[in-house]
Amino acid sequence: MRRRLCLIILGCLICAAAVALWLTGSGTSVALPSFAEVRESFRPSDMNLLDRHGEILHERRVDFYGRRLAWTSLADISPALQAAVIASEDRRFYRHGGVDSQAILGSIAHRLVGQPLRGASTITMQLVTLIDPMVRHRGTPRTISQKLRQMQLAWALERGWSKHQILEAYLNLVSYRGELQGITAAARVLFGKAPHGISDSEALILVVLLRGPNAEPTTVARRAVALQQNLGGPARPEHIAASVQRALTPDANSDPRISLAPHVAQRLLRTPSVASAVRSTLDRRLQELAADTLRRHLMAMRTQHVYDAAVLVVENDSGEVLAYVGGSANLSSARHVDGVQGRRQTGSILKPFLYGMAFERKILTPASLLEDAPLEVPVLGGVYRPRNYDAQFRGLVTVRTALAASLNIPAVRTIELVGAEAFVQQLRRLGLEGAIESGEYYGPSLALGSVDASLWELVHAYRTLARGGVWSPLRLTRGEPNSQGSRRVYSEATAFLVSHILADRGSRSVTFGLENPLATRFWSAVKTGTSKEMRDNWCIGYSRQFTVGVWVGNLSGEPMRNVSGVTGAAPIWGEIMAWLHRTTPSPPIEPPAGVLQQQVSFPDNVEPGRNEWFLQGTERQSPVERLAGGLARIRMPVSGEVIGLDPDIPPAHQRVVFAGDSTNAGQRCLLNGQEIGPATGLLLWEPVPGQHTLSLVDDQRRALDTVSFEVRPGLTRVDSPPSQKH
Repeated sequence: MRRRLCLIILGCLICAAAVALWLTGSGTSVALPSFAEVRESFRPSDMNLLDRHGEILHERRVDFYGRRLAWTSLADISPALQAAVIASEDRRFYRHGGVDSQAILGSIAHRLVGQPLRGASTITMQLVTLIDPMVRHRGTPRTISQKLRQMQLAWALERGWSKHQILEAYLNLVSYRGELQGITAAARVLFGKAPHGISDSEALILVVLLRGPNAEPTTVARRAVALQQNLGGPARPEHIAASVQRALTPDANSDPRISLAPHVAQRLLRTPSVASAVRSTLDRRLQELAADTLRRHLMAMRTQHVYDAAVLVVENDSGEVLAYVGGSANLSSARHVDGVQGRRQTGSILKPFLYGMAFERKILTPASLLEDAPLEVPVLGGVYRPRNYDAQFRGLVTVRTALAASLNIPAVRTIELVGAEAFVQQLRRLGLEGAIESGEYYGPSLALGSVDASLWELVHAYRTLARGGVWSPLRLTRGEPNSQGSRRVYSEATAFLVSHILADRGSRSVTFGLENPLATRFWSAVKTGTSKEMRDNWCIGYSRQFTVGVWVGNLSGEPMRNVSGVTGAAPIWGEIMAWLHRTTPSPPIEPPAGVLQQQVSFPDNVEPGRNEWFLQGTERQSPVERLAGGLARIRMPVSGEVIGLDPDIPPAHQRVVFAGDSTNAGQRCLLNGQEIGPATGLLLWEPVPGQHTLSLVDDQRRALDTVSFEVRPGLTRVDSPPSQKH
């Protein structure tokens, strides 16, 4: 009896306080956000990646503290759900002003007669707890002061918001089950549909979950049937039970519905944002075609132990990425690894940049002759013996044939002319950030791809040739700021010579034959490459409008079996390039200023005579082309040499001889970065113990050759470090 009396007194106090608050607070403004502010502050846990036309490419979760999808307007929420929520949670929703005093008194009356306390919070009062932290439910009963503040805020909210805004915000902010917040996430994950498609039975289940978010499936089904009966609907327990079973199956619909660009989504969708979507430069049709083409060809190559591949397509003029396929999720053994960004051995794919450098420095022309014959190159620790892919030697060949047919030995001879250190610096200017070592470290094998690079970097570099020698960043989003700027790496004339050779089907036929996937019906320049032990296969090429790069291999690093330049990546490249130009022409590039064409002939019928392109100033001076000459080199000391000082001779009387074979008065010698004299004669240097680097540079301080050596005190001069006896 005493407990009931206390409840009566408590109820009277609450009602009196509520009336007082309403009377005194009706004209007092309470700090509450507007509907627009609440909606603008809503942050979905998932974001959408859109293509350049606004179509969804990928859905990605970026916040793991709760599952929230896009805000849904009331007009797009099922009327059945709206009616069920109001009938269950707040029957007089459209008639009260935020607080239902009749429901409060009814709840107290239920408690007085010994029945369980019935909830009396209106939808407005529940919404207040979702947007005001001071009255938020924290697992313990609210105090009287909290309850009174909740009522005061509910009245204030009703004065500033419409009923439709209140109901819309409530359905978008309330939790339904586990981490699911908002009607969009609940409808998607539980039923695999949008909020407007919620059926009557599904609406009952969602309403039951509002009061018991973590109830067992059998309990949810029983409560939904009871709610259906209370609402006067037809009894359909079997139908409701089936819906509950489907809805509450763990992770039934939690995976992204659309997953066409997971690696781009990982780069662009990282943190929650006001915008629920980011528009990329990708084209959905091309992205789908590239992914499908990749999967089909990978399936056909599985017997050759090939499981991974990547495709990158960019627009030449803008640098916008049109397709970015980092791998095949269905076939890959490492589906989360991005094959576009991973660095791999490059093989012959770097040769165009090497020959372009030789053209630029006027060391070689497309008509220059190089020997394709057995070669032994002394290197630190042994002898380097390069060989061609087919293990054959063709004798004298022109540079045009050597590059188009991807012959290895002429490329090694070319890097001896250009210099490994100079080529490393050029690769860095092209954006190959994996070229971190010195030219001495890579040695002559650099010509055949001993440096690692990613497909992203290589497509960057080939697009530089397509744009006449100008490098500029690639973009995944429109309007993306250009933080790196553009830079000229090759002259337009040099880029033309390289492109003309890479498009030469006849010169390419020496190795690949006339009919192969590299031969297109429109103008295109293309190069393939295969790394050591057949671990990576590349095909990168460009037309007037697009640059397409393909990598094929295994992200695990395992070698492939019997995959050549035209059987691995090339068919994928050819199919994508053909689709891009199904209606878009690609005429041959026009010769720029600075090049001229001249008739050439070759000794001993090495190759048939032809009209060849030259940089102005490099055209032939004799009727017959001769074997290419060399470039200045450091002859003394040799790289890796150890020089010992004689302890019996005063240090001031000892000298080390620096000698080169340069005849150019503009070329200089640098010791540890400091100029010490011209490279045209002998230089005598007073030795200082320690490690030293000697460089031969041209008049623009570009390295032509570099050697490292060591000076040790108290030793005799030796050609290699002394062995240690144990």
